[in-house]
Amino acid sequence: MRVPARLLPFPAALAASALLTGCFATTEATGTDAGERVRVAMMQPPRSGLSPLSDDAFKLSRWSTAETLVKLDADGDARPALATEWKQSGRSWTFTLREGVTFHDGTELTAEAVVRSLTRAAGASPKPRILDGVELTVEAMDTATVTVTTAEEDPLVPQRLSSPQLSILAAKAYRGKTVNPVGAGTGPFELTRVNGTSSAALDRYDDYWGGTAKAPGIDVTFVPDGTARAAALRSGEADIVEAVPVSQAALLDEDLITEVPMPRTNTLYLNTEKGAFEDPALRAAAREAIDAESIVKGVYEGRADVAEGLLGPALPWASGLREPVRRAKAGDPDGRTITIGTFTDRAELPEVAAALQQQLQKAGFRVKLEVREYANIESDALAGAFDAFILSRATVLDSGDPAAYLYSDFASDGSFNISQLADPAVDKALHKAGATPTGDARRQAVIDAEAAVLATDAAVPMLHERVIQGDAADVVGAAHDPRERELVTLDTHVK
Repeated sequence: MRVPARLLPFPAALAASALLTGCFATTEATGTDAGERVRVAMMQPPRSGLSPLSDDAFKLSRWSTAETLVKLDADGDARPALATEWKQSGRSWTFTLREGVTFHDGTELTAEAVVRSLTRAAGASPKPRILDGVELTVEAMDTATVTVTTAEEDPLVPQRLSSPQLSILAAKAYRGKTVNPVGAGTGPFELTRVNGTSSAALDRYDDYWGGTAKAPGIDVTFVPDGTARAAALRSGEADIVEAVPVSQAALLDEDLITEVPMPRTNTLYLNTEKGAFEDPALRAAAREAIDAESIVKGVYEGRADVAEGLLGPALPWASGLREPVRRAKAGDPDGRTITIGTFTDRAELPEVAAALQQQLQKAGFRVKLEVREYANIESDALAGAFDAFILSRATVLDSGDPAAYLYSDFASDGSFNISQLADPAVDKALHKAGATPTGDARRQAVIDAEAAVLATDAAVPMLHERVIQGDAADVVGAAHDPRERELVTLDTHVK
């Protein structure tokens, strides 16, 4: 039986308090900055030393320290950022760079710098997932113009270049095999210090091209424990807390939390390459055994939406285009043993795993669980070490377009193919979706690709999440971004 957080025994409260001790010490701002620094409690610590070529890039974006050529508006359309305009000619896109931009080390933004950053990203191994299935080259036409050319005509090049994994950094960031973003971005805040996986500090960059930030700096602490993050907001030790667990939301003043529907789906990925779920009939049996509605009510306390497909209500056009999917008939598990992996960084996932364990055992499977921190389990998940894996996955995180997510997760050469899926019909549908011009035709092609994936039962979407963010009463201008690209912006400050 699940114990409500408000009824946790006193030792649990002490444990959460102990996790906070000394975590949120404020760094003294340099120079003559006035005002208070913004203290942020983040969920996941860096996994790759804050390299922009990894998912750590989204931290750099949320701290407004690293920027891209373009950004996305609320509708997912590309808008100017470090580039002011662009035009397409066949396979090539030409971008004009913004004048007057300097990196945090004082060097100027030039076409050469853009070529360096994008070429490094295009040749990385693994590639940034926004470039899955995409081959591109970058050439400087003059000091303020670059041309990006793809192997095949690609209607999404501007949207791809909005991915934080394609941030433009100063030359100093690229030394040896690693990419170090400290002091190398172009945003309103300069990353000045990183303390491993525990904390980071940023100072206001007064020469920012877009104006002067209202806060003198940002102090970030990485707090994987959700109870501790919520406690930091209650105690006043943090100004902004990301990803407040559902179980903690009821303990917080409603005026301090914001619930945002997200393009994020909680999905059970089934290993199609080996083990029990190599058999489509057993994948179908697992799918039929799952009661997502009870998970939404019991684990998420109603703060989520039961999934109809891989794409949720954050993409309102998706549900109207769907048609019924033909799937395999369920077989008899007959006591087959399966191991389900998931991670602790999102507080609800271990509870989801426990609920699924009961549901699948009731259907005839024997179920073992393996739960670790994400940094310690991702590589095993990608290598196919589990029969199934529970993942909270953003579906339009990188480009504002779900075709990139579908390709990354379900193409035979996708870089995040946890299901180990290699299905010609799926690959064909994914390639068609990626090649279709933006608009209604592309949206239909995306839904057709989703249907092709669902027909394999390689992934069982369970629910669509809503992010809960905590902002202290004296915080002004914190971003509430469903794509998780913005958090502390030019206008964010503490009164």
